[in-house]
Amino acid sequence: MNREQISTAWEKIRPHVHRTPVIETTAFGHHLSFKLEHMQHTGSFKARGALNSLLSMDVPPAGLVAASGGNHGAAVAWAAARLGHKARIYVPEIAGEAKIKLIQNLGADLVVVSGAYSNALEMALTYETETGAAQIHAFDAPNTVAGQGTVMAEWEDQGLQADTVLIAVGGGGLIGGAMAWCDSGPKIMGVEPFNAPTLTKALQNGPDTQVDVSGIAANALGARQVGKICYDLAKQRKLETVNVTDEAIRQAQLLIWQNLRQLVEPAGAAALAAVLSGAYKPETDERLAVLLCGANPAPSPL
Repeated sequence: MNREQISTAWEKIRPHVHRTPVIETTAFGHHLSFKLEHMQHTGSFKARGALNSLLSMDVPPAGLVAASGGNHGAAVAWAAARLGHKARIYVPEIAGEAKIKLIQNLGADLVVVSGAYSNALEMALTYETETGAAQIHAFDAPNTVAGQGTVMAEWEDQGLQADTVLIAVGGGGLIGGAMAWCDSGPKIMGVEPFNAPTLTKALQNGPDTQVDVSGIAANALGARQVGKICYDLAKQRKLETVNVTDEAIRQAQLLIWQNLRQLVEPAGAAALAAVLSGAYKPETDERLAVLLCGANPAPSPL
């Protein structure tokens, strides 16, 4: 994965996706730059990877299939509808009402599965084998990761000035794309809940490490095993991660609403939680940037 692949993806998807805003503020006690990617189509960055995947393939007559904690499923459903394809989406029960309704409203054939994301993925793989539908992986496929990396390409084009960018990690598609784009800076810092330390444990114990996941962000940051693309980039770049508590995430979520009037889901608040809780301690005068990645809380506020 490299900048050239991400640049190609950006050219493909740019006519279809929102150019999400950036803001700078001192409202949180630090000078912070925010990328408001939760304002993307379907409420998360996932629309970028899903759309790039579809635009980079010949979709078979059986259409598309995806397994998702919720946001990726909504993104595939949106991209499929936009380009005129049918889609079957499998999500675990923990996806939550807001994400389930979002996928249904986008017209996809939705199947809610008992258990975790891994159960949904198993059923999606079976459906792919039986029907010939094209699988759109949530985080560990080159076109998915390249699409997610366009967030950083766009942010750089918008004048990003940062020493460190904090990004929440689930399966690793977003941070993988960020690492691939930012090959010579700024530093990328991964943030995971203590209840879902997937990349943290993989970097300690190896790429096949599986973890138990739970907590308030599990429906977005709940992959039990990190993607190989992300893992390989993380090892190459000597990526560091920090972990945050559910309470720190809740507090960051509340403060984002109070200070920015932006409503994000727990996963969308995780990166800021690292700064506010002290899990990440910046150097004096270190310029920090935070990516707000998702806006589909459960239950839906409206």
